Amino acid sequence: MPKVNVYNMQGEQVEQIELNEATFGVEVSQHAAYQVVKNQLANKRQGTQSTKTRAEVRGGGRKPWRQKGTGRARQGSIRAPHWTGGGVVFAPKPRDYSYKTPKKIKRLAMKSALTSKVEENEIIVIDEFKIDSPKTKDMVNILNKLSADKKALIVTLNPETNVIKSANNLPGVQTTIVSNLNVYELLKYNSLIITKEAVRKVEEVYA
Repeated sequence: MPKVNVYNMQGEQVEQIELNEATFGVEVSQHAAYQVVKNQLANKRQGTQSTKTRAEVRGGGRKPWRQKGTGRARQGSIRAPHWTGGGVVFAPKPRDYSYKTPKKIKRLAMKSALTSKVEENEIIVIDEFKIDSPKTKDMVNILNKLSADKKALIVTLNPETNVIKSANNLPGVQTTIVSNLNVYELLKYNSLIITKEAVRKVEEVYA
């Protein structure tokens, strides 16, 4: 059963906890993680791209010159794709890129991402965040004392306004709550800073 140290905001170790092996100690499936990340990015696409085919471009109804006798190549319309101002061949049209991934694959991907954070020592468990007022400087000090990477994901059990506001102006730092945790963000950020109570909630959800 994997064990991790728990730190306070001063970066001092206060205790050591055991993590649930069913959540943080599974065999990592890179393919499951790839499938879920690909799905998340596809679902984010707006799919609003739209260009006009030769049939939709204004003009070009008249043949620009007669078929034979001019010495020039035959042309049927000034809106053909090879003309400047002509239509686009196989023009992209608005479409829905979203699709569904099986629940079992999603769960496996989440467990794999959490396990990889433990295996690569990229998880930092903090006992709690006690920030009296939102100050970016305070958050910078906390991250430095925890030896966190510049790209860090902070996870709390519930939305904590002072934590969110303190991290808002830090490039590369993102805050989220357990219910919004996803595979893409876990893999995107190099350090996972998570509160002790959030760890227990994750184990409860994904055990």
